[in-house]
This record gives sequence, structure tokens and C-alpha cells, in this order.
Amino acid sequence: MGKIAVHQEKIDNHEELIELCPFDSIEVVERAVSGAGADTKGYYAVKKELVINESCKVCKLCVKNGPEGVFEFVEEAVVAIDKSLWRGIAVYVDHGDGEIHPVTYELIGKAREMAAKIDHPVYCVFMGHNIKERAADLLRYGVDEVFLYDQEELAHFRIEPYAAVLEDFLDKLEPSIMLIGGTTVGRSLAPRVAARFRTGLTADCTILDVQENTDLDQIRPAFGGNIMAHIYTPNHRPQFATVRYKIFSAPECLDKPEGKITPCEIAKRKLASKIKVLEVKRKEKVETIEEAEVIVAAGRGVQKEEDMAMIYDLAKLLGAKIGTTRPLIEAGWVDARNQIGLSGRTVKPKLIISCGISGAIQWVAGMNNSDCIVAINTDEKAPVFEVADYAIVGDIYEVVPKLIDKIAAYEGYESSVECKI
Repeated sequence: MGKIAVHQEKIDNHEELIELCPFDSIEVVERAVSGAGADTKGYYAVKKELVINESCKVCKLCVKNGPEGVFEFVEEAVVAIDKSLWRGIAVYVDHGDGEIHPVTYELIGKAREMAAKIDHPVYCVFMGHNIKERAADLLRYGVDEVFLYDQEELAHFRIEPYAAVLEDFLDKLEPSIMLIGGTTVGRSLAPRVAARFRTGLTADCTILDVQENTDLDQIRPAFGGNIMAHIYTPNHRPQFATVRYKIFSAPECLDKPEGKITPCEIAKRKLASKIKVLEVKRKEKVETIEEAEVIVAAGRGVQKEEDMAMIYDLAKLLGAKIGTTRPLIEAGWVDARNQIGLSGRTVKPKLIISCGISGAIQWVAGMNNSDCIVAINTDEKAPVFEVADYAIVGDIYEVVPKLIDKIAAYEGYESSVECKI
């Protein structure tokens, strides 16, 4: 990292230089000057200074376009760390009353893949109460060691004790990488613990890999999905990353797991919390779009709400769930829980049919791991065709009804495109 230094002695016109920054990060302040600068009555003289405020993006436009020598980019000194002292890839076990969230198994699969490249062990940190029996399930997925914190104070998720336990685990084991599911709990826990270690955290990664020196390559869409950012943390450990459900694949279970379970305990005083759980109400479990094996998705190509009828009809024939992009959600045509993409859900069905969706990065990141992608679009250069297994260049108003007729005839099922929502 670095910062912009301002050489005040080389400034002729303060006001003109303010216009150099598109982020309003350059401003003029007035400072009182004592000593020789004071007038005969003892009042302080006022001196103008140009400063860089906290909104600076370090884009260096001022250095490039400003008067020579006024602005300078100064690289901050970096203290190198001994990366060999940090060993292992750890996965946080996300669960509710011992029922392990599937994203945990997906992260174990990715952890095993990366650990094999650098010859590191794979750890799991499992915290809760009365969860010992479920810990053995983790070993079947190829985990080398499960660190089990089973204490009454951890019966329900509360951020202070859970953060204290994860910090305790990281202090003792010193893993190089810490992977956490991008769930409600994970998104609360990861930044708090990463801040305690003054290390980096990349949220919602879509690609993970590891270099030979154990630096974690973290790739995720940025700037509204217009670019793919490649992020790494070369001078801090551990390296934190959160990943959404359905981004990676869970590994196959082992017949004869060889890992071990290590019981751990943390002092009760560290589990103190200002939050008191009075009651836990079970939310009715509904089948979500993430679990769907077949999805028919609609985008801007659908011109009117009533035209969604053909999308629903195709989905009915295939026993599919309906997916959509943000514009249709904002229009109120489809439930927000059906949105696919970075600002919606990540899916990994066996088949997804994309109808009238151009394929922006946000959308592709939410569905590109699907087993089979069929895309229908009038624009033969649409980005969605780059990830599609089958590309149909055509108008959905012509293609979808023909698909419905063909499928209905094949299945011997009578269906009408005229059905209403």
C-alpha cells in the first residue's frame, strides 16, 4: 500500500489543484502559524495548506496530471512475514443445532484441492453444544483434523463468543488460510475475526487458488460486476475468504477416513456476551432455488409481465424452478428469492435455460457452474453465449413456444402457452 504526499512548498495556486481529483479528495485547510508569522498584536497568521482527505482512492491522477513535484506517491514500508510459520487450510463449520450447512462440505472440497498443491493439512473448526456426534461426519469428507469446541455457552450463535472461539483456534493452530461460508453467520463472523488479526478478507469469492508460496489467489467481481478483481494478501496471515453456497463442489465421502477429532475448550470468561437468547423460533423450511436441479430463467428479453406465462409453462413441463435477473425483480414480476447473481442467489443446477438474458458478469457469476447451460438470445455476441453449452440465437417469443410444443409432444403432455400467472 501507499499514500499521496503533498509538497506544500511547490504549490502556486491551491484552488486550481482541488479540481484535479474526481473524488473530492483534495481540499484546502487553513492553519494558524505562530512565531515569526504572528502580527504585532500577537495574533497568529493563517497559512493555507493542501491536504489529501480520507476519501482518497490512491488512483494517482493528481500525480499524473498535477504540476510536477507537487504530488508524490509514497510506497509504505512493508514488514515481511515468515509464511512457513503458518500452515494448514481451515474451514469454519457453519451449522444450526448440529445440522451442517452444505456450503461447509463445498469449502472442504476446495480446501483439499488447494492443500494438495502445497502439502498442507485441512482443518475444521466446529463450535456449538451437543455436536460431538456430527463431528465424525466431517472426517468422511477428507478432513485431517476437526477441532471441536462443545460448550453450553455456544449453544446458540452469538457474535462475541463465536468470534472468541475462532480467534482462539487461529492463535493456537496458525493456519495459512481460513475459509468461511458466505451465510448470514459467516458474513457476520469473518470480518470481526479478520479485523482482530489485522489481515485481509475477500467476500463472495467465485474462484480460489493457492500459489506455491501459500498466497491465496482470490477472484471476485468488483465495481458493480464490471471487472473481475484478483486479490491476494502477501504480507499478512491468516488469509480470510468467504464463499457462497453452490460455488464449489463437495468431495465424495471416504470409505475409511483417517482424520481425528481434537476436543478443545476455551475459558468461560471469554464466552461472555451482551446478547441473551430468549427464544428460538424455527423458520419454516422451504425449497429454495439453490436446491433446484432444473431452472428456467427470464431476463430483459421478456417485454411484459403477462409474457412470463410462457416461461412458467416451460418450467412446468420440465419440473423446473423459475429464476430471473434484477430488472424483473425490481419490476415486481417475480419474487426476490428467485433472483440469480451476485446480488441474488448462486445456483448450480443440472440444467438451466436462460431466456432473453444477455449475461452480465453479475448473472454469470451466479450460474456458470451449472452442469448444462442453454442460452436463448437474439444477439449472437451476447456474453452469456461464452459460458453456454448450447447457444440458440433467436427471439424467445419464437423459440420458447417451439420448445414447449416439442417437449409437450415428446412427453405426451398437453400444455398451453396461454396460461396466466
